[in-house]
Amino acid sequence: MPEALRQKIAPVVMASSRVLPVTEGLVPLIPSGDLRRGSTIVVAGHAGTGATSLAISLLAGASEAGHWCAAVGLADPGVAAMAELGLDLRRAVFIPRPRAGWAEATADLLDGAELVVLRPPARPNAAAARRLVARARDRRAVLVVVVEEAQRWPVVPEMTLTVASATWQGIGLGHGRLQARRAEVVVSGRHGAVERRTTIWLPSATGVVAPAATVR
Repeated sequence: MPEALRQKIAPVVMASSRVLPVTEGLVPLIPSGDLRRGSTIVVAGHAGTGATSLAISLLAGASEAGHWCAAVGLADPGVAAMAELGLDLRRAVFIPRPRAGWAEATADLLDGAELVVLRPPARPNAAAARRLVARARDRRAVLVVVVEEAQRWPVVPEMTLTVASATWQGIGLGHGRLQARRAEVVVSGRHGAVERRTTIWLPSATGVVAPAATVR
């Protein structure tokens, strides 16, 4: 990473707290309202389910609070959609096509950014994954990994958010336009934590993530 960029994204808020905030719309998924520094979160979901939107939403609260965030491997980040999800683009760095250097790019960004979203271009090997998890822990950052299936990330994360199903609303009788996506998200933790299933708008008709209803 260029030294000028490294200096630019150096934390402006001291990492004295143990957590980073999340937006109000994510409280049904993360009732504590924060993400523990040094942790790794896996967001799983097939194309079209909203897994990428969910991962970007995890950046929103931190960026709004003045923390630098980054995204690696999102080839089409959809800047306007990200802004609607609450991401402060003035506090975000994107490396959309890192190719073979995705692990190195992510490691570099974890030196300065406090929350990094990564979509690996292929199934990562265990050694590369362990190095990134260790880097996030050492730098007291949060690493969010986006994969189609949770098992594709070879290191057990502190939390897994799996988009189990998603349905768009807004089209009726062959006309109209897509307005909101209702998604069922399975929340699980390590060490045998009990799974929870929650439904959220991903996004709502206004473009933000919002609570729908708790399933169970």
